[in-house]
Amino acid sequence: MNRQAQAVVLFLVGVAVLRAGFTDLYLRYVKAGLRPLLLVAGIVLIVTAIATLWYERRRPRATHEAQKTQETEETQETQHEREHHDQRGRRGHAHREPRISWLLVLPLFALILVAPPALGSYSAMHTGTALQQPWGFPALPADDPLRLSVVDYAGRAVYDHGRSLGDRRIKVTGFIALDRSGAPYLVRMALNCCAADAQPIKIGLSGQMPPVLAPDTWLEVIGTYTGKQTKDPVNGGVIPFIDVSRARPVPAPHDPYESWN
Repeated sequence: MNRQAQAVVLFLVGVAVLRAGFTDLYLRYVKAGLRPLLLVAGIVLIVTAIATLWYERRRPRATHEAQKTQETEETQETQHEREHHDQRGRRGHAHREPRISWLLVLPLFALILVAPPALGSYSAMHTGTALQQPWGFPALPADDPLRLSVVDYAGRAVYDHGRSLGDRRIKVTGFIALDRSGAPYLVRMALNCCAADAQPIKIGLSGQMPPVLAPDTWLEVIGTYTGKQTKDPVNGGVIPFIDVSRARPVPAPHDPYESWN
């Protein structure tokens, strides 16, 4: 591509990044804390594209006119020898790039027009639970029921053995995933940085469950800590349980992922 085409592609990429950053679309790619960096990156790309176009328009035309005059004065034989030399030594300058290379722009339009779905039960059940021991367990508010993330509940249930939870009612939201035996898990994908490194955190469900559970259904459960645990069949990681007293389907949250920090 020439510089003008490169500038157009840069501009479109910048617009796509800004569009994602100014809407909830960016949450399908990165965690919420990276929004400012996305906006800065989009602005830099757009400014670079505009600067490239400005520079190309202001390039002195004298250089192009001199080259054209020189080519006119050359004899046919000299021109033929030069073209032959260019074809052997600089084939990239002797021929235009194939038009099929413009197909590389299609993923860009896909980024602009198509919002990818969040990772769901298929990814969760083909990846082992990635529960990590937290640095500590901050004091919990006196809310009843107490809303916790899947990461927070699982960390307290496994590494604090439920001491900070006691018999309090806990409210947790996640999507349903079923193992090969049909056992239900409440899952949330946790991010370090972006969706490419998303890993599942799983909570086993026991107690009063709805009669029918479909994978990828978002569920809000209220229950209490139980010491019951199981091993993840994928990587042997510990999966804690929650004793459910009430469960209801809910719409998918605007941010389907959780963050480690």
